[in-house]
Amino acid sequence: MPAAVPAVEDLTAIVIKGRGGVIGDGADQPFRISEDFQRFKSLTMGGVLIMGRKTHEAIGRPLPGRQTFVLTRDRDWSDDGVEVFADPDQALQCARARDRKVFICGGGEIYRLYWDRLTRLEVTEVDAEAPGDVTFPVIDVDRWFLSQVQPREGYEFQTWELLPERGTDRANDSS
Repeated sequence: MPAAVPAVEDLTAIVIKGRGGVIGDGADQPFRISEDFQRFKSLTMGGVLIMGRKTHEAIGRPLPGRQTFVLTRDRDWSDDGVEVFADPDQALQCARARDRKVFICGGGEIYRLYWDRLTRLEVTEVDAEAPGDVTFPVIDVDRWFLSQVQPREGYEFQTWELLPERGTDRANDSS
């Protein structure tokens, strides 16, 4: 089922991380959980994925049923089946122009580039230490609300929603 057409402002990060927020070592993610792969596919199918070059190379190919946008500083880099951007704003603008749900898929630097624009976090939290030094930003509970938790053996799926900012139209929007 294709991702629903979102409101223009919607932007979701999707991640699997271990204790301490570690998401990898810069070349690969440390966890391989079949149900997480299924959840990733279900959530992102039909959407646009924005990711860094290393994340794309770790995946090894564009994922079927989704459009892949790769951010890289290397202006000579290219790969079949993906769109390449050097500018994060341009990548996001082009992704939103597709009228599809947009997902930020890592790595750590890419999450940080978009952190202040995210409206939802889809997190798989693994109850284990992970090797590596690439981390997901700390989720500030003063800014984010944990709206859904689905516990599993050794991990859980979490959905975090951005809290409305006080004094903004967003906070006063009852629709």
